[in-house]
Formats: sequence, structure tokens, C-alpha cells
Amino acid sequence: MLKWFRRKRGFTLIELLVVIAIIAILIGLLLPAVQKVREAAARMTCSNNLKQMGTAIHNYASANQDKLIPAVWGGLQGNTYPGALFFYSMLPYIEQDNLYRGPDTSSYYSWRWVDVGQGNKMPVKTYLCPSDSSHANGFRPGDTAWAVSSYSRNFYLFDTTAGTTSSSGGYGYTYSQYTIGNIPDGTSNTIGIMERYAANSAYGWASLWAHHGQDRYHWGYAQWAPTYGPWQAGSNPANWTSAASYPPLIGSRPNTSQAHPYYPTSGHSTTIQVLLMDGSVRGVTGGMSTTNWSYACAPADGNVLPGNW
Repeated sequence: MLKWFRRKRGFTLIELLVVIAIIAILIGLLLPAVQKVREAAARMTCSNNLKQMGTAIHNYASANQDKLIPAVWGGLQGNTYPGALFFYSMLPYIEQDNLYRGPDTSSYYSWRWVDVGQGNKMPVKTYLCPSDSSHANGFRPGDTAWAVSSYSRNFYLFDTTAGTTSSSGGYGYTYSQYTIGNIPDGTSNTIGIMERYAANSAYGWASLWAHHGQDRYHWGYAQWAPTYGPWQAGSNPANWTSAASYPPLIGSRPNTSQAHPYYPTSGHSTTIQVLLMDGSVRGVTGGMSTTNWSYACAPADGNVLPGNW
């Protein structure tokens, strides 16, 4: 007796292509949403980094007669050579005591940490924005000797006073003439820290958080300094270039000529985040005028920012 079997029917080529097309469309629809979620999370982490640094600045002031963290200061015990750099001095206030206590303060060159320790080789998570792809795991690309930072201090605020020590060859120092309580334009109207790509390979620059940074009276401006300021304008504040000349570059791509190191830059596509001196963080977009940007960077120009700046 013959038995008839019903042949199982599979997918036709057309049906298979339709299914693949539907899946591709769904992926295309979901991918931007996933990217937006990831960027939102990265932006939140970046904001938290800035808030943590804002808290550190205020806690430093509370422990040091309301003084702001110095830009470059000969603060390593037993060493008059400039050594207490801005981001170094911040370390104890962002729970990095071990790294802070790492340098051998008996060494004349302990500010560098090259021969006597590993401080300059230690990336600090708080100093790195997750959206900043300009660096290589926290280092300058191609150089694992120096760790970098995605953030820069505001020269116009933290570098307003400079001088030289009376010993060790007259090396310089740079710090703020203001305290946390007497910033003329007010803490809510003054930027303290802003984003800037950790590395600008197209220009051969990088923001090394452990570098001695800016010392107007000795080294001059350093291309390795994690600082936003009046580039090569000398030691006289009257000659400083206005911040309006170097407004934020929104959406600039890292390690290209689009991301010039003179300007604030960020891995966030539509905003650059800044820390105000009252501890708050806000995003600056492309709609901000260069005039308002200049007002926000200048701590004592007498100009109050509009509510929607």
C-alpha cells in the first residue's frame, strides 16, 4: 500500500528576503535609540564628574581659608619648585588620597613623577569624559607615559595672580586672586571648569592632568596644560585675549583639524558641559553667543549672564 507523505513547506527565497529586510529595518530604527540612551548615560557621567570636581573645589576652599585651588604652586612639602598642580591638588577631595601622596617630596623634580613615581602614568576616572574618544585608555595616543584629562580649568579665574619664588632659581607660581566667596560676578555667573578633548593629535597637543601646566612667569603657556585661557598673551591680564575669540566648538570631531586645542570641545554631539563655580553643571549649545561665553569666563567684568544663556 502506497503511503503519501505531505511535503513540509519551507521559506521561499522571497519570504526569507522579506524577513531579513524587516529585521534590518527594526535594527535601523532601534540603533539610534540605543545610541541616544548610551550618549545620555555618558553625558550624565560627565556631568557627575564635573559636579564632583565642583564639590572638591568648595571642600578645598573650606579647608584653606576660602582659597581656590592654585593653578601652579610650590606646595609639595620641602620643595619650593612648582609642584602642586591644579588637578593634583584636587586629588584628596575626589577620594584619590593614595595618588596624592605618591610623589617623593624630597626630590627636586618630584613635580614630574617621571623618575620617582608613577603618578603621571595614572589615568583618573573623574578626569575623563566617557564620550571623549580622543585619548587611548586615559593616555595621550601613542604615549603611555602621561595620563590625560577631558577637562580644563578656566585660566581667567584660576590664573589671575602670578609671581616667582625667592629660591630655587626663582621659579614661578600661578593662582587665583579671588576666593570662593568674593568672585566679583558671583559663583553662578562664572565658569570654573569646561570640557576640552584630552588629546588633539592633529595639532600635537594633549591635556596632561599631571603636567606642571601654566606658569606665566617661567615656562610660558604649555601645550600640555589642561587649561583654557589667553593663549600666549603674556603675564599682563590687560593683554589677554577675550574668551569671545575662542568659543566652544560644538560637534567637532576628535583628533581632526575641526577640534582646535584653543577652543572648548567635547565628545557630546550637541553640547559642551561646564562647571559653574556655585557647583552646578550646565550644557552650552551652539545657540550661545560669543558675548555671553566671554561673560561666563570672565569672573570680574561686571556683566551678569541672562537667565537663558
